[in-house]
Amino acid sequence: VVPGETALAFYKAKNPTDKPIIGISTYNVVPFEAGQYFNKIQCFCFEEQRLNPQEEVDMPVFFYIDPEFAEDPKMAKVDLITLSYTFFEAKEGLKLPLPGYK
Repeated sequence: VVPGETALAFYKAKNPTDKPIIGISTYNVVPFEAGQYFNKIQCFCFEEQRLNPQEEVDMPVFFYIDPEFAEDPKMAKVDLITLSYTFFEAKEGLKLPLPGYK
């Protein structure tokens, strides 16, 4: 991905069980310092997703790396940014806090 250009990635999720699952995804950017330059335009994270038994889906994330990434001397040796997701089963009545909000 070239800083400043938008990109579209898909993450595959599968429910290997025999019951429906409702879950919420959170994301992580590594190295941590590069996270400030990662910008999601549209994402499935922090929204409940329902997966039926044995269902497999592709979940899209539309994003870009801020062009200032290329100007930051601390990022000079960073040539790989990893975006990962963790899918948690939603618990009834439990809400995940949104990052940066209280």
